[in-house]
Amino acid sequence: MVITLLIRQIRAGILITQEMTMRAPVRKMGNSSGVILPKPILTQLGVQAGDDLDLSFDDGRIVLVPAKRHPRAGWADAAKRIAEAADDAMVWPEFGSADDADLKW
Repeated sequence: MVITLLIRQIRAGILITQEMTMRAPVRKMGNSSGVILPKPILTQLGVQAGDDLDLSFDDGRIVLVPAKRHPRAGWADAAKRIAEAADDAMVWPEFGSADDADLKW
């Protein structure tokens, strides 16, 4: 199997397209078959081992796209770990203004 990496970047308002081709064998993996993705491909996709990819078939090509994650995925677990580590002290302590009492709302 030939893996073609198409890199599209915008630099100074100009779309630059690069194509990188690599060859990878289809390997037997249990009852299935698979392809090991080379590290440069993973790096360009912005993924690492264990990440989810969306897989589709388009015009005779297999297309892999990093799975969209919820923007706040993992926040609750991270907040819990921070609180358990007692590392949740305020960075900017609360402070009032001397004129707060004179404000009319």
